[in-house]
Amino acid sequence: MEMERTMDSAAAPTRTNYRWKVASLIFLVSFVAYMDRVNLSVATPVIMQEFGFNKIDMGFLQTCFFAGYALMQVPGGILADRFGLRKTGTFAILWWSLFTGLTAFAQGKFSFAAIRLAFGLGEGPVFPSLGNACYKWFHHDEKGKASSAILGGTFFGPVVGPIATVVLMGWLGWQGVFIAFGIIGALVAYAWHRYTRDDPKDCPYVSEEEVAYINEARGEHTEKAVAPWKRLLTNHRFWAVGLQFLVVDYIMYVFLAWLPMFLTEVYGLNLKSMGFWTAVPWIALTAMVFFSGWLSDRLAMGKNSARQYTMRTATAIAGIVVTSLGLYAASQMASVEAAIFWMTVALGALGFCMSATWSSVMSLGGRFSGSVSGWINLWGNIGGVLAPVVTAFLVEAYGWNNAFAITALFGSIVVVCWLLVKPGKQLLED
Repeated sequence: MEMERTMDSAAAPTRTNYRWKVASLIFLVSFVAYMDRVNLSVATPVIMQEFGFNKIDMGFLQTCFFAGYALMQVPGGILADRFGLRKTGTFAILWWSLFTGLTAFAQGKFSFAAIRLAFGLGEGPVFPSLGNACYKWFHHDEKGKASSAILGGTFFGPVVGPIATVVLMGWLGWQGVFIAFGIIGALVAYAWHRYTRDDPKDCPYVSEEEVAYINEARGEHTEKAVAPWKRLLTNHRFWAVGLQFLVVDYIMYVFLAWLPMFLTEVYGLNLKSMGFWTAVPWIALTAMVFFSGWLSDRLAMGKNSARQYTMRTATAIAGIVVTSLGLYAASQMASVEAAIFWMTVALGALGFCMSATWSSVMSLGGRFSGSVSGWINLWGNIGGVLAPVVTAFLVEAYGWNNAFAITALFGSIVVVCWLLVKPGKQLLED
């Protein structure tokens, strides 16, 4: 009898959990992508001094990246849907890493601009590929955690990036920072190609039981296809989810592009102190996206999973309200400690908007999640195009504190848009 139980146990199929290793890769890709973005912001004071750039010049250089990045969002989504997450992601990582390294060899404003534009074009298809990976590799009750892998890396990059950039600048100079990050990116591209597949069933590390679990309650459509853009573009919810992300990303990129300079100019921090204080709000944002992803999946586990979609709307609205209030409060503070506290509250709360958006990509887009991801990122990075330059003009005209206070007012647009999104229903069902 005991022998029979042993034999039955040995014969019983086991379910692998390889998808969580894929989640770790998703985290790693987005982590390195955002480290490669923040390094220019941290090096800004040194580059401005060396090349004689002013704030408008640096805002323009930041905008060049976002212009290229925004232009490639919809094409990047189409590429991810058409050619698969593995090939598209690998090519994009290699491209952006090449131009990260080439930033070290820029000789003036126009060469900086051309390299940053090409860098943005290369990074454009990455997040549509990651969105596609979240759809293909995870069970429907794991959407929140899967999207948190993207967002966690996205926001942990600016935690480590400022500190790593300051350390590398001390050793290698600002040029060495970009060369080092370019090499790291090439290694990440290899890992993505080596350990991911377009479909879990084609991966040698995944058991049949895990594939069955991932595909549970999923539709039968597994072929690569191009999204029906005409239908999507006539859907008001498609526009609402894009517009709200324009504002959310605009606010986030104000932090990414200008927080180091703000702390340096307003509070007189040196490079080392600035690197530390810049990281603090991003730690809060990283923690909040993981918490909100866990909460989203927790709510989805009940019989009434529709509550999850209601909560996504509620948490997104609450998040942007707190962000706006925190940003305004930070603009009124006299001490660096008080300003950083309210900046941390503001950026941490923004994580609820981010998590709600990316968790909703899969429920809104279904098998066309890559294209919906690209659409949302297109709008988000229009915000990225605007944030560096608009903030530079606001600072020159009204000062740092008033620039942040004006930015806080934009949150009202997000509230209106989330009332229209209805994230529990696929866009193509309208």
